[in-house]
Amino acid sequence: MPRSVNVVAARQKRKRIMKLAKGYFGRRKNVWTVAKNAVEKGLLYAYRDRKVKKRDFRSLWIQRINAGVREYGLSYSQFMGSLKKANINLNRKVLADLAMNHPDAFKGIVEKVK
Repeated sequence: MPRSVNVVAARQKRKRIMKLAKGYFGRRKNVWTVAKNAVEKGLLYAYRDRKVKKRDFRSLWIQRINAGVREYGLSYSQFMGSLKKANINLNRKVLADLAMNHPDAFKGIVEKVK
């Protein structure tokens, strides 16, 4: 009796991986073993960097808040500490946006905190 092989499922799996490898350079786009490795590595990078992106944006917001607060003679840590004491619950994303795009509103917050 001949060996039974589920070719349909195997082909679907290969097609899915090759579709993900579209746009890669050289053999990474059309040779199965190379493409499979490249796609797996790419998916790992994508997973990891979704986490790294959050870290990068948080540090960017902190830099923007610090730059905005320095104009009023405060440091970032002093400002954040006094924000907590004053019970002003604004996150860093909003504070950074205010510091960049709405300096008058940000000034009001700083004056209230001082």
